[in-house]
Amino acid sequence: MADIDLVSVARRVLEQNGFATEPPAVEAQPAAVLGDDVRDLRSLPWSSIDNVESRDLDQIEYVEKIGEDRVRVLVAIADVDAFVERGSPLDVFAATNTISLYTGVRTFPMLPPELSNDRTSLLADRERLAVVTEMIVHRDGSLDDAATTVYRARVRNHAKLVYERVGAWLEGEQAATPSEPFIGEQLHLQARATTWLRQRRVEAGALELDTIEARPIAKDGRIVDLEVVRKNRAREIVEDLMIAVNGATARFLERRVSSSIRRVVRAPKRWDRIVELARVLGTDLPDTPSVHALGEFVAKQRHEDPERFHDFSLTIVKLLGPGEYILQRPTDPDQGHFGLAVDDYLHSTAPNRRYPDLVTQRLLKAAASGMQAPYMDDELVSIAAHCTERENAARKVERTLRKIFAATLLAPRVGDTFDAIVTGVTHKGTFARLLRPPAEGRIVRGERGLDVGDRVKVKLVATDSERGFVDFEAIRGTVRDHD
Repeated sequence: MADIDLVSVARRVLEQNGFATEPPAVEAQPAAVLGDDVRDLRSLPWSSIDNVESRDLDQIEYVEKIGEDRVRVLVAIADVDAFVERGSPLDVFAATNTISLYTGVRTFPMLPPELSNDRTSLLADRERLAVVTEMIVHRDGSLDDAATTVYRARVRNHAKLVYERVGAWLEGEQAATPSEPFIGEQLHLQARATTWLRQRRVEAGALELDTIEARPIAKDGRIVDLEVVRKNRAREIVEDLMIAVNGATARFLERRVSSSIRRVVRAPKRWDRIVELARVLGTDLPDTPSVHALGEFVAKQRHEDPERFHDFSLTIVKLLGPGEYILQRPTDPDQGHFGLAVDDYLHSTAPNRRYPDLVTQRLLKAAASGMQAPYMDDELVSIAAHCTERENAARKVERTLRKIFAATLLAPRVGDTFDAIVTGVTHKGTFARLLRPPAEGRIVRGERGLDVGDRVKVKLVATDSERGFVDFEAIRGTVRDHD
């Protein structure tokens, strides 16, 4: 089969799912007005941890010790609102797409690269405007909400660090210390603070899952492999800090009597299947959803079967279902995030890449300065619904492109057999992901009786790179986990 233009394919898939692929031009505008409320924090030893190729840097961090049992944590988020005026063409485009899409062959940004990769990116050694959330974290992992403050500041990222290198250093796999002494000190303090934060969430029942992310490796316009991205200590540090900030800012807005867009993951609809899987693996879960019980079960599986924990994690994630955005008024009961075991949660840490975060940033700036909220409740309801719908569409884009890339990679291997795990059973069919390479497709024969989480051996029977079809046959005699 002739080679296909993967960038053109990605563009077509985005457009078929209602995404615009070219943001408007950045118009010349005056420099952002600093005002008397903008603090000068450029001298603090800020640093970031991200992928080596990332240019759209949304956050930098700084931690200082204030006692044996407390640390002060500052997380600075790029002040995108200072450059994207509400209602402007840039804002309308961002509000329409609501998200940046990373396809593996090209990034389709929510904002023009001139902003997201430069003027509103917290790049190393550049002076930038940011919205800072300052928190006090105690040894027991609790936050002193009364001490949480939000304010604007001028900042400078003194070190752009990379997940893999930081993770190897923290885990003792890389002996060399970071080039600047302050970096090593900061990483140790961040590791201490996030250990406290994570332990408290685990005690509350948070699910410590470890899913793998497969991304395509392209060379000369062709897919040559699917690379697996796994968690490490550095990724956990960023994850734990962002969860803490998203909770702290949610409660900050609530205390300031401001409505917000919360990020909610409800109790799983397929709890019965989780109960069934647990029973097969020797654990009895209650008939009604319990994050505490599920968290203990997940921890047990991590300890007893670490080799297959990635696949187990994928199964649980699929059965938990997707999150959604909703309006949260200050007096509304909290609906919370089931998987994180938190009651107060929103998205505020990635305004270059997610529109709900930009909306939240505007709400935070207004609340911090005592000004009227920039959005009415009915506007937030509409924004939340649209962002949820676009996020679902983005997941469909990602699934479709993963299948196209997988079909392209697997085309020469029709007739081969693979080990796989069932990842979805819907009215559209039964789907499975190969263990190596981590490619997904549909089981078109022999699927009867299979369910999410079953491990099966499949035969690759057909591929269609243009449409992203990867078809498997479940081989008879496969031993399922619950047989």
